[in-house]
Amino acid sequence: MRDLSAGPRVLLKRLRELMAEPLEPQERLDRITRQIASNMVAEVCSVYVLRSDGVLELYATEGLNPDAVHLAQLKMGQGLVGTIAASAQPLNLSDAQAHPAFRYLPETGEEIYHSFLGVPILRAGRSLGVLVVQNKAQRNYREDELEALETTAMVLAEMIATGELKKITRPGLELDLTRPVTIEGDGYSEGIGLGHVVLHEPRVVVTNLLNEDTETEIARLADALGSLRISIDDMLSRREVAMEGEHREVLETYRMFAHDQGWVRRMEEAIRNGLTAEAAVEKVQSDTKARMMRLTDPYMRERMHDFDDLANRLLRQLTGFSASGGGQALPADAIVFARAMGAAELLDYPRQNLRGLVLEEGAVTSHVVIVARAMGIAVVGQAAGAVALAENGDAVIIDGDDATVHLRPVADLQKAYEEKVKLRARRQEQFRALRDVEPRSKDGTRIALKMNAGLMVDLPQLAESGADGIGLFRTELQFMISSTMPKAEEQEAFYRNVLKQAKGSVVTFRTLDIGGDKVLPYFRGDAEENPALGWRAIRLSLDRPGLLRTQMRALLKAASGGELKMMLPMVTEVAEIHAARELLQKEVQHLSKFGHGLPRKLQFGVMLEVPALMWQLDELMQVVDFVSVGSNDLFQFSMAVDRGNARVSDRFDNLGLPFLRILRDIVRAGERHATPVTLCGEMAGKPLSSMALFAIGFRSVSMSPTAIGPVKAMLLQLDLGRLSQEVNRRLDAPRADDGTIRAFLTRFAEENGVPL
Repeated sequence: MRDLSAGPRVLLKRLRELMAEPLEPQERLDRITRQIASNMVAEVCSVYVLRSDGVLELYATEGLNPDAVHLAQLKMGQGLVGTIAASAQPLNLSDAQAHPAFRYLPETGEEIYHSFLGVPILRAGRSLGVLVVQNKAQRNYREDELEALETTAMVLAEMIATGELKKITRPGLELDLTRPVTIEGDGYSEGIGLGHVVLHEPRVVVTNLLNEDTETEIARLADALGSLRISIDDMLSRREVAMEGEHREVLETYRMFAHDQGWVRRMEEAIRNGLTAEAAVEKVQSDTKARMMRLTDPYMRERMHDFDDLANRLLRQLTGFSASGGGQALPADAIVFARAMGAAELLDYPRQNLRGLVLEEGAVTSHVVIVARAMGIAVVGQAAGAVALAENGDAVIIDGDDATVHLRPVADLQKAYEEKVKLRARRQEQFRALRDVEPRSKDGTRIALKMNAGLMVDLPQLAESGADGIGLFRTELQFMISSTMPKAEEQEAFYRNVLKQAKGSVVTFRTLDIGGDKVLPYFRGDAEENPALGWRAIRLSLDRPGLLRTQMRALLKAASGGELKMMLPMVTEVAEIHAARELLQKEVQHLSKFGHGLPRKLQFGVMLEVPALMWQLDELMQVVDFVSVGSNDLFQFSMAVDRGNARVSDRFDNLGLPFLRILRDIVRAGERHATPVTLCGEMAGKPLSSMALFAIGFRSVSMSPTAIGPVKAMLLQLDLGRLSQEVNRRLDAPRADDGTIRAFLTRFAEENGVPL
């Protein structure tokens, strides 16, 4: 073969001309293979494209039997071509037929060719096909020839990605890029959404692949790398970045990648082969991603995410591309895909357009999930690889009930889900018909069904759901979605508006529950090994009394002349209640002194979330006006399970004997002291678990607005007296006599026609 030092540039120049000509797809592909073969002095050039059924089909060839086009096929992993596609790695062989993976396809006539060079056609690390050159003579292809073929494969990847090859795909078949994919994750918010993908950080689509001036492109790359390195150094030098901890480790990893000479050298080599700076970044990113995606080491896979994010930052530097997902034009049925995102970023999207949220990371307690649940949209988290598999505009179904995401669903599945959505809509109509029906059990016991809230967008659901009031208003959400600390006047105006929108219904405000996983962008604490057990909630507020006093003053002024009900989160000792009450008393005195109006009725309570309070129950009930059980955290701390850890989060049952006995003890302590006890948390919002709560004595619960209808429908058909006897008998028994409480409740509901 001749020297190819100028070959790649000449080849890419000719390919650019071919891409611009008004040609039919098959003719364009045929001419591309001829051009590659001619430029590389190869006797064969073939293009195999991956179909959605996992088959690699010969789409074009120069040198093999032309009758084999669209007939010759290899499965993923089968033969040399299938091996390249499966491994996303090139093969460079002097004697292809001696390779153990070689598979002879008689229809192609390739038995006379010995040397073989094949490269994967990659996009975002995914194999879309394989590009092959062959010669009769036995030889190894040089490194620059391999680079030339990989660079050329990028052009073919764009041709496949644009959908141009659909025209020549046989009827009934689809290309892999459009194949249906089902991704399983964790269900963070119930509901079903049918719509189209919106990537929160859209991939930068590089359309200008081929360069005009190598030195100019290398200079552009150097400038962009310089800016990237400076921005990382700047982030590391900021005061709010701790000297150690996870955040800093990520940035240090970024800095390491940004200064890696191997990465820079590979990008410069791609530019010298004829690519623009941005196309070179994309090529090296895709090659690296393809290799790292096959690693099983979780640490190395996480480093892949870091590298991928850094490469995307560099692409945005080079293209001037804005990463703001919230600003893009949305379809009317948007389902947002993101690796991770903040609560404020989600609120940037018009609510009326949102149908669901898919996260590769996050936990059920993360801010964005709490906000999404408040917005009433389905959420699936821990959906590994979802962002890389999706393209903007892809059809998608999100099922928060089953914790699955169906990307590019087949027609039958789409139709089945459309029916499912219609059925849910009919059920919601039935629940809406119960809105004004009093929540009373079949045998006459009245239960207060309240709703959780935290944003102004929640308030209209108070009337729509028929809730008895707001049992938990998460005041921290106002702080989480703000870029700066809300001032006293802003807090007061917000709380006054909440009370106004509630139209006389009682609102229970929880004071700031920040810290732990709820980190405010403008208020950073030190990195903690166990943030859920660390400096958060009332602990933080008592250490920063100015923060708590400002909030208390705003609440008191907002509720002037009316009723104010507030509670403290994560109380561990009764002494903390006395300390907070003293601060409240000071604010009452301050407002009285300066002639401000005060609430005509003030109720002061606590969240019971820390097991230590179980040994202070009688004392607790005597010093508060009410107690609200935070079942999520109380269960987590009682069972020593991290709710964000998928390996252990489902290990123990919140309807098991230990936890139900804990909850019953709290209810009985409240009864002894005539102190109202309510419960807010995931348990209250599920008909089956709320059956257990009512059976052990809870007469007030708070849940998401969408859960009120199903829970009320269950309650109306429930003989609570009989259920209570059965459940309490099981709780008093030395051990469960006939299976679990959950199994018993399910059986009781089935036998007595109680809807779940």
